Amino acid sequence: MNGSSRGIGIDLGTTNSCVAVWHNGRVEIIPNDQGNRTTPSYVAFTDAERLIGDAAKNQVAMNPENTIFDSKRLIGRKFSESVVQEDMKHWPFKVVSKPGDKPYIRVNYKGQEHDFAPEEVSSMVLLKMKDTAEAFLGHPVTDAVITVPAYFNDSQRLATKDAGTLAGLNVIRTINEPTAAALAYGLDKINEGEQNVLIFDLGGGTFDVTLLTLDEGVFEVRATGGNTHLGGEDFDNRLVNHLMREFKTKHKMDPSTNSKAIRRLRTACEKAKRTLSVSPIASIEIDAFFQGIDFYTQITRARFEELCSDLFKQCLEPVEQVIRDAKMDKSKINEVILVGGSTRIPKVQQLLSEFFGGKDLNRSINPDEAVAYGAAVQAAILKAEKHEKLDPIILVDVNSLSLGVETAGGCMTTIIPKQTSIPVAKSEIFTTHSDYQRSVTIKVYEGERPLTRDNHLLGTFELTDLPAAPRGVPQIKVTFDVDTSGVVTVTAEDVATKNVKKITVNNDRNRLSAAEIEAMLAKAATMKEEDDKLRKKIEAKNKLESFVYGAKSSANDEQVKNKLSEKERQCVLDAVEDCLQWMEARADATEQEIEDKQKQIEAIINPVFTKLYQQAGQAPSGSQGPTVEEVDD
Repeated sequence: MNGSSRGIGIDLGTTNSCVAVWHNGRVEIIPNDQGNRTTPSYVAFTDAERLIGDAAKNQVAMNPENTIFDSKRLIGRKFSESVVQEDMKHWPFKVVSKPGDKPYIRVNYKGQEHDFAPEEVSSMVLLKMKDTAEAFLGHPVTDAVITVPAYFNDSQRLATKDAGTLAGLNVIRTINEPTAAALAYGLDKINEGEQNVLIFDLGGGTFDVTLLTLDEGVFEVRATGGNTHLGGEDFDNRLVNHLMREFKTKHKMDPSTNSKAIRRLRTACEKAKRTLSVSPIASIEIDAFFQGIDFYTQITRARFEELCSDLFKQCLEPVEQVIRDAKMDKSKINEVILVGGSTRIPKVQQLLSEFFGGKDLNRSINPDEAVAYGAAVQAAILKAEKHEKLDPIILVDVNSLSLGVETAGGCMTTIIPKQTSIPVAKSEIFTTHSDYQRSVTIKVYEGERPLTRDNHLLGTFELTDLPAAPRGVPQIKVTFDVDTSGVVTVTAEDVATKNVKKITVNNDRNRLSAAEIEAMLAKAATMKEEDDKLRKKIEAKNKLESFVYGAKSSANDEQVKNKLSEKERQCVLDAVEDCLQWMEARADATEQEIEDKQKQIEAIINPVFTKLYQQAGQAPSGSQGPTVEEVDD
């Protein structure tokens, strides 16, 4: 296949992200520049640069207020939502409200205050994954399948697509995370007959459950559910709050206002949580935790399970609901597959196994990589790559929330029930509520509650120029169309006049406008240009350092000393020392200034070593700095 037309699969996670590609007849999980197969979903801003991924997470303890994580918990949400307000208590960075009740993250970058939308932060993580894929493949990549939690609502899905656009990606589809994991599991089981498979996906910030039937390459989602605000971060929060109380009790001091102390505690809690998955006890040791006081304590697995017991029990509620929605007895489920890092917690595994009567849980796929793996499979299918494993695959997904309109009295009238296979289009006929009504307002909602006030408003539009008629006479046909990515289009038509109003529900109150996207794209381009400048400057600096230290090492070598006059040797050492002092004094030097300095120092040092090369009958190897071997007879 044409390399540049290849599509990639990206698991955009709350805490970690992963990118994969169908390559040479199989899925490759692509390691990042640190050699890691997953990348922290962290973005940091300093006085000098922007950091993404491992580099951002590695400096979080020193720069917590300007290091952003968990942006997925904000994407597509409103500032006033209770879950956002609750999360803000645990974040060291500042979240502010902008027009339209949109949450923005405020940081200091290069000495100035900047506000970033969650879509912008997510786009930076996506850009890192895009760059990782391009470095691996050796050519530009534009097409991508991005995964989302199955229970993401319409505005969250569209906001994720906006983040992809800001990252320079053409999002050919968003796919539900557990559905992607099912593709990863079922790719090698196409000929094993019909199986009912439950995907239990508990990640860092979101939780999904999906029940599928796999049969000869057809992946049919029967039901899906979950909680877009439950995951490993919540377990970490329970540990942090517990240990904060313990420190206050022991030392009569409150470190909660010190963001650096809290960040160090959170990192220690995350590490302890992982330890407790393999050991019954974990030690927490933080030197000079607060006001010079060391904090040493231990936490047992039993205590951790007690602290999180209500959260663990919440994990079973979507499982029960999905089985009910699918109208299937749990004894008919062949495999329960664990996905997401938080499924490593023994208590979660125990509760789930007990729910299924002691059933062995399937741990055959990598819980950290399965979602990206499946996304890459879907991308390969959409890009029409040919392979015997891909040819028989047909994916039939469902919408996770009911869709409908508001009718008289604020009632929710459902047009497309939840768990309906997509793509799908359904219509219903409505009429006017008042005599001689010339327009109707269509309010589109998603949710399961009988009153619209308890559901989520997706968008509003008007059908105007209705013919004057008594109430109940006009016939208005409302059609809902849901595409394969779960994006909703609504059409209202006056049957008599054929007057049509059609919109793609884009939740205007919450989604980025075209102007905002344009402005963010310009800002992203500027920041990428600054990142590239800094990278080139660092490369130039490394090249100069390599040259001068190589020259210094050669000049001090005993064999070389015998072949240089003292004057020549001192000339090299003086030039090296002068250059090192210049580099220390000119930390702000530009790439061009560093390159000019390189030429200047080469003009001094190279002639000295060129004589040795000539004596040895060798040609100089360039400006990488002479080595002992090169000048040794």
